[in-house]
Amino acid sequence: MEEQEEKQYNQNIQDNEEGTQMREELQESTSAQQTLQEQEIDYQAKYLELKDQYVRAFADFENTKKRLERDKNQSLEYAYERIMNDLLPVLDTLEKALESAQSNPEAGAIAQGLQLTLEGFLKVLSKHGVEVIATDGEFDPNLHECLMQVPDANKNDGEILQTLQKGFVYKHRVLRPSMVSVVKN
Repeated sequence: MEEQEEKQYNQNIQDNEEGTQMREELQESTSAQQTLQEQEIDYQAKYLELKDQYVRAFADFENTKKRLERDKNQSLEYAYERIMNDLLPVLDTLEKALESAQSNPEAGAIAQGLQLTLEGFLKVLSKHGVEVIATDGEFDPNLHECLMQVPDANKNDGEILQTLQKGFVYKHRVLRPSMVSVVKN
């Protein structure tokens, strides 16, 4: 029986060693699993952080693209406005030449040619958004510039009496105010 007990004892030791080894393997496996879970959590956090950075960068890109497009359009509008403003003295010269030609009876054909040129020029300006500022009625400091005040018993205070130089707007922005005389009684 001693042999049997010794076998049993050896078997118990072997089982104990195998159990210890299995416990160690199980602990290692559990530890490896925990490490993998921690890595997965870290990777998910990093993924969410990178995704957030991507979304922000994309939004910044879109906003920059819109701003650049708006700036480009404003620059074009400003350039058009400057060109239109530079054409106004040419228009003034044409009007003065027409007045001079109309006052000379011998320059009828020239006056007619200047009239057609002036009308064509005004049509082109109108086609591109330039309009003459109306000067009939009340004085508007946003559209008119008062060069002098004149008494007139037939008109009310603040009414425009005479246009000294035409004013123009380009797409609702004043290029040049109308130079006028205003009634002051």
